[in-house]
Amino acid sequence: MGGYVLVVRPEPGLSATVAAANAMGLNAIGYPLFEIEPLSWECPDPSGIDALLIGSANAIRHGFPVGGAALARLGSKPVYAVGQSTAQIARDAGFEVAVAGTGGLQNVLDSVPPQTRLLRVAGADHVPLNVPASVSMETVIAYKSVPRELPEPLRPLQDFGLIVLLHSAAAAHQFVRESRQLALDRGRITLIAIGPRVAEAAGAGWRAIHVSPQPNDDALLEMALEITREVCI
Repeated sequence: MGGYVLVVRPEPGLSATVAAANAMGLNAIGYPLFEIEPLSWECPDPSGIDALLIGSANAIRHGFPVGGAALARLGSKPVYAVGQSTAQIARDAGFEVAVAGTGGLQNVLDSVPPQTRLLRVAGADHVPLNVPASVSMETVIAYKSVPRELPEPLRPLQDFGLIVLLHSAAAAHQFVRESRQLALDRGRITLIAIGPRVAEAAGAGWRAIHVSPQPNDDALLEMALEITREVCI
């Protein structure tokens, strides 16, 4: 199968996505465009929190380390998770999952019952949300993305047909910066974004930008497979 699929998300998701892509027959390579760095944050009074809103598995991995004070204080709170993979990470950490969304974090927030007091545990670069008037929400920042550069040897991949998977707005912004640094030809590169706001963050000028029908790896990879098949026909 022609062309390459470049995965730029941080670990541990990067290795899992590359493995799944290669198992489907895609020519996938991985290079993280940023690393996740945990940040210290002050846990609010648990008595004023009914549930947690989680938009990334990184919020669980880095915001609630095993044995940490935040996990001890908030571990009994139900989680509203952006998707199934994030929900599973939350369950593995000991949380009960109230909702595992399928259409983005805004849809999850819109499903929260009235009068719920939410704590959103997010990264420094997080998607803005419209909070319903019937819900209250406090946000804490538990991690940040530290950018990395794309290596020079990746440049020739654009000559063979390059598809880039973008799992976050942070990845989109960093890929745009690195594409300029390496003088990549946007007209040769196809992007697949995990959601509309990620696609918007990538800007214009690419060969094509596709938005995954669902915000998860399976949908991203199925779309990449379909695109590579169309190119080969």
